[in-house]
Amino acid sequence: MKAYTLSSLLLSALALALAARPDAGSLDAATIAVQELDRVLSLPGQPSYSPAFKQYSGYVTTDEYLGKALFYWFFEATDKPDEKPLVLWLNGGPGCSSIGFGQSQELGPFLVKKDVPELELNPCQSAVPGLSSGRWIFVHEHALRKRSTGRQFHRWFQRFLQHKAKEFYIAGESYAGHYIPQLANVILEENKKASKENYINFKGILIGNAYMDGDTDLWGIVDSAWHHAIISDNLYSDFQKNCNFSLVDLSPECTADIGQFTALYNIIDIYSLYTDRCELGYPDFNSSFSAQIGRTSSGRLDLMKMPMGYDPCTQTYATEYFNRKDVQKALHADITGMPHAFSLCRNSISNAWKDSDLTVVPVVKKLVEAGLRIWIFSGDTDARIPTTSTRYTLKKLGLQIKEDWSPWFHRKQVGGWTVVYDGLTFVTVRGAGHMVPSTQPAQALELFKHFLANTNLPSKPF
Repeated sequence: MKAYTLSSLLLSALALALAARPDAGSLDAATIAVQELDRVLSLPGQPSYSPAFKQYSGYVTTDEYLGKALFYWFFEATDKPDEKPLVLWLNGGPGCSSIGFGQSQELGPFLVKKDVPELELNPCQSAVPGLSSGRWIFVHEHALRKRSTGRQFHRWFQRFLQHKAKEFYIAGESYAGHYIPQLANVILEENKKASKENYINFKGILIGNAYMDGDTDLWGIVDSAWHHAIISDNLYSDFQKNCNFSLVDLSPECTADIGQFTALYNIIDIYSLYTDRCELGYPDFNSSFSAQIGRTSSGRLDLMKMPMGYDPCTQTYATEYFNRKDVQKALHADITGMPHAFSLCRNSISNAWKDSDLTVVPVVKKLVEAGLRIWIFSGDTDARIPTTSTRYTLKKLGLQIKEDWSPWFHRKQVGGWTVVYDGLTFVTVRGAGHMVPSTQPAQALELFKHFLANTNLPSKPF
């Protein structure tokens, strides 16, 4: 599956002007045929003991004139799929893939093996969200743009009409802290004027270690680094003296401080502070995160573009697996024969990104006022978007606290801490890094289940 930009996709348009109907039994032959073209019957290296569930992948055309399309991978639940909600998962970047990250390294039913580029069942597969708690959609974020994502997912629903009436949630992590509120806002606005056929039954959002505000996120990174004894007192003092992260352009002195800071993270893993770095090295996409492209000086970019990393080396294995021609064929990917290889993140996208707002705090406020279910979670050993950053950002919302800081439990152990605001729930996950489902999968599952059920996390051991 190669890394596409939307403008490079030369796909024929599909005539999908069909009336939405809630159940698969009432679908007409044309709709069923289109879905079956995307049906994935098996994958190379897939375990022979895989549970029975339907999966689909392919392209949804979003702009026939420009040849734009969105690549997706969709899993139905194994248990009573018609009764389960629909969840869209987005990773970050900008320019990174939830196919290569979310599905293959975090919470999909199939994870890449650590020794060979094949697949293994998710260790939590008996209750993994993609199999039992709901239907999950993963997309290739190289394609996303905030001003067109609403249209993109309307087109997906046109293809899968039987799911349009189901409860729909959007979840994700990192730069999805921008994607998700913006997409949620588009759906809310479109729903106000939508006909019954085009209305999306949108219920809420769930975002982990989310980049939401340029000022507070950057100060949280610096403060957290000092609290974790990563930077010196002198460098911390220089940041306080030289940097104003609320400005678009940073001073030369602040840029120099950032240079010293980033050098420290060449020897440890910023995404999981207490995890060893991968000795095999990481895929050659240089960086996975450039939050202020097109708006800021190179200094801010240096701080936001840290080397991506999570041991044990799953990025390398995922990159190898999705570059296999038999895998691309099974997923109905690379139908135009792109000249470059698949990459988990692509710098040609991130370096040209012109679509990033400095903050989405006003958008989140609007979503709170609209009554959406909103949960923000944070792995507390992440230094990329640390818990400190998220707490600073949430403070900007000015929400009243309904249930103050208290522990939640996963079985006999504290899973983390939570505070319930008026209109938003914040949850930390103890011992988790930037990619919470990778580092603490069981706790992540507990969190997802309670989010979808709209119930508080366990307040006592069980």
